[in-house]
Amino acid sequence: MNYSNHGYYITLLTAVLSAIGMTARSADIPTLNEAYKNHFYVGVAINRTIATGAAIQADNVNRTQEQVDKDIALVKQQFNQISPENDLKWALIQPRPGPGGYDFGPADAYVSFGLKNHMYIVGHTLVWHGQTPNWVFAGTNSPPAMRNEGGTNALGGRRFGRNFGYNGPRASREQLLQRMHDHIFTVVGRYKGKIKVWDVVNEAIADSGTNILRNSLWLQIIGPDYIAKAFEYAHEADPGAILRYNDYGLENPVKRHKLIVLIKSLQAQHVPVMAIGSQTHVSVSSPSFEQEDQTLTDLEQLGLPIHITELDVNGAQRGQRDTGADIANNAATTQGGLVNDADQRVAKEYTALFKAFLKHQKFVKVVTFWGANDAVSWRANGHPLLFDGNDQPKPAFYAVIHTAAGEQANWLILK
Repeated sequence: MNYSNHGYYITLLTAVLSAIGMTARSADIPTLNEAYKNHFYVGVAINRTIATGAAIQADNVNRTQEQVDKDIALVKQQFNQISPENDLKWALIQPRPGPGGYDFGPADAYVSFGLKNHMYIVGHTLVWHGQTPNWVFAGTNSPPAMRNEGGTNALGGRRFGRNFGYNGPRASREQLLQRMHDHIFTVVGRYKGKIKVWDVVNEAIADSGTNILRNSLWLQIIGPDYIAKAFEYAHEADPGAILRYNDYGLENPVKRHKLIVLIKSLQAQHVPVMAIGSQTHVSVSSPSFEQEDQTLTDLEQLGLPIHITELDVNGAQRGQRDTGADIANNAATTQGGLVNDADQRVAKEYTALFKAFLKHQKFVKVVTFWGANDAVSWRANGHPLLFDGNDQPKPAFYAVIHTAAGEQANWLILK
């Protein structure tokens, strides 16, 4: 192979040395935010240790202070956008009812970290079926009789059968709407003008079946309009914020079609949905460039900015057929050891993904990795990120950098 670009040759050499553990990233190589500065934000989800700068046990992470300091340095060096891994989810920021039930400390630290380091700050997430305390749904109404109405309902209908962790007496529609309103106004209002983007509703689409919406307690108690109400409340709380609908598995054509139906319905009602979040928890086996290209092409018909919100590439053997984000299923998707040539296959998949992101950069405005390095990833056993547990760049890092430059990274097949 003949490389006329001297900088590319230096990068190639550094990549090979790094792959065998001999050196860290060369100063001659651009950072991620430098490489993509003319294309889109390159962000990262940070945990509480990074936000607070303290070696505390949080977010299932146990790092020494030295490791935390290195993690912080990596985030500040490589990224220009941040998302909170957990500390803005309802269970953490308002674990108890009422105005006195909030715990703002960790979330304040997260926002302060972003402001101090001139980051584009995202809020994740306001309304979700997961990590929501039982008190939110509790009331005096008996749960409805178990039933299955069958058929296809345009926005989900009411197919009862699961109570998602809470089986007690329920709030009324009016009570739950009031709790949603108060929570959104309090949290969004506190960070008005600081948090620029909010995941307003998270993972509301059904994974299977003909119904559009997941059979969550939000749907069962309020009805399908809970999504519209959440966006309306968030827009009232901060008219300047970009409001995002966020979901996983959009690489699946069936689920992607459901999302398009949902968003078009909301648009027809003039609901202020302003961006689409595609989580993109994928594997070394899929999607291909062509599949991701088609995913983004289909999403573009909505005419909204596309944000890649929770990107990682699972290298674990048991995780090659899964694009979900279910915490309960996470252990299963990271078992079985790594696939053969995992580092190179992860790098190859990132190359395909970033080629697609660049092709669709007119719509793709944010790309966020779900974790700073493999050791702090929720799928640590799958080695899914660009940096190892020591914050050293992996072949995938160089693949992503080369993709920004339009280089052909044939060196990925290391023999």
